[in-house]
Amino acid sequence: MKVLFISLGCDKNLVDTEKMLGQLLEHGHSFTDSEEDADAVVVNSCCFIGDAKEESIQNILDMAELKKSGQIKALIVCGCLAQRYREEIRKEIPEVDEVLGTMATDKIVEALEQAVAGNTGCYLGALDTLPLADGRRVVTTGGHYAYLKIAEGCDKHCTYCIIPKVRGDYRSVPMEQLLAEAEDLAEKGVRELILVAQETTLYGTDLYGKKALPELLKKLEAIPGIVWIRILYCYPEEINEELIAAIRDSSKVCHYLDIPIQHASDDVLHRMGRKTSEEQLRQTIAHLREEIPDIALRTTLISGFPGETQEDFEELYRFVNEMEFERLGVFPYSAEEDTPAAAMENQIPEEVKNFRRDELMELQQAIAFEKAENMVGRRLLAMIEGKVAEDNVYVARTYMDAPGVDGFLFLRTDKQLMTGDFVPVIVTGSNEYDLIGELDDERTE
Repeated sequence: MKVLFISLGCDKNLVDTEKMLGQLLEHGHSFTDSEEDADAVVVNSCCFIGDAKEESIQNILDMAELKKSGQIKALIVCGCLAQRYREEIRKEIPEVDEVLGTMATDKIVEALEQAVAGNTGCYLGALDTLPLADGRRVVTTGGHYAYLKIAEGCDKHCTYCIIPKVRGDYRSVPMEQLLAEAEDLAEKGVRELILVAQETTLYGTDLYGKKALPELLKKLEAIPGIVWIRILYCYPEEINEELIAAIRDSSKVCHYLDIPIQHASDDVLHRMGRKTSEEQLRQTIAHLREEIPDIALRTTLISGFPGETQEDFEELYRFVNEMEFERLGVFPYSAEEDTPAAAMENQIPEEVKNFRRDELMELQQAIAFEKAENMVGRRLLAMIEGKVAEDNVYVARTYMDAPGVDGFLFLRTDKQLMTGDFVPVIVTGSNEYDLIGELDDERTE
């Protein structure tokens, strides 16, 4: 079968997609990016916030039209939306042949074969297990970097979040399994590993009785071919001295940390079910910068959480202004059914949520532009991402930039470079969020 795979949502979902692609490939199926060429379609869905849910539903409906017209033979829906709304999908969209839950990704081949045979069904898998890990993985990120999902689920139970209900409680992937996967990725040419989970700092607590992320980092460092290791989604209250030292003292772990704090007002943090305070956040950020002076900190915030007063917002605004995060994103609060926050009083009007988001992003824009200007003269290592051929300019990333969410460094040179190459550069200028640089001849062979 020729399969069109539509992967939506987060990078953790993308890892699931890549593993399902590998299973299908091992069983003789092929892939296409074209609806016209597809025999079957798989939609790996997301339901984290309202916009993501709407995007998933629209893609499913669009593909259902192809099934209804007879253009495709099978339609399969998997991922978080499928887990959460499996009965509604089967009832309301009869064109969907098979529904796979979040822990049933290892059933994709069987589901496709059943769908083509005209059968319909639902594969779930228990939310206290992990899908089978054996088999090939098809890296879809270009081959020079890849995400390594180190855990499933979450125990935090923040009041706005549906993830524990669709992916279960926190389960770490065994270390030997991760190391084998990382070694395989490195052998295939991956040079940057990006560690992801709903919460990476708790890795190992369920399996080994301790936070084992520093140990995992040390073992990943030993893999030949890996140049960068990047850590995403570290809850600030779980960052300890061992992890800080592991980042600081490593030659491969990027001095970059994603710490999703969501807010800074103690009242709002309490209603969110977060386990930290503004003072603790300030202390953690200050300590990280003291121990790792060149660290790039990324965070995400929620604007307009239920009950957020003007005073709460002003407190958050001051916090952002004073902390000067290198990277920051803001999302208006999205009320998700079956979460405690959706039932809270004092829901904020959409226009207020959006206004507050825009105010924070305008502030962050000024901070980010100034930080980019201050990078001029810095010597950095950059990974080549591609080339703007007509301008003879290469697009690159520095250690400060995660793919898909952060900025770029633009490099003009006559030297022939390949995607995935690492080159030393000098920053010569900036253009809003992005940097401009040239090859550092003193360090170029």
